[in-house]
Amino acid sequence: MREFLILALWDAFWSAIPAVGFAMIFSVPPRFLKYCAMGGAFAHSLRTILIHWGMPIEWGTLVASAAVGLLFVYVARRQLVPRPVFTVASIIPMIPGKYAFNTIIAVMTMNNEGASSHLISAAIENGLQTLYILVALSFGLAIPPLILFRNRPIV
Repeated sequence: MREFLILALWDAFWSAIPAVGFAMIFSVPPRFLKYCAMGGAFAHSLRTILIHWGMPIEWGTLVASAAVGLLFVYVARRQLVPRPVFTVASIIPMIPGKYAFNTIIAVMTMNNEGASSHLISAAIENGLQTLYILVALSFGLAIPPLILFRNRPIV
């Protein structure tokens, strides 16, 4: 248990770095970078813990991004800042780069060496995994404000 806690803390630390980096690319004011770092660390660590407990990566991503969306509905209101300032940078560490990379490698290998059942299977499997995770990220960020602000008038 102690080793897992240490790994979760390292995961949080390394996940905060890309969150802050992308927040800086998106021109987030410096005083809000700490919130982006905490959001990225929280989201990725929560997803890692959920995966460790046996939840599939897609559902773990959905839960973690929904938790970040819910958390930053409150923080953004308190800081008088639009919510995407925090949430977009916080979910960046959960982007499925490994699956997207493996999809592209399989497709490029099919282009160079010809299609085989193994390569087609790898491309489809990794491509669908990438798509599912990206959809989970999108829905996870969209669901909390829709639930909390559903009684607001449109006009």
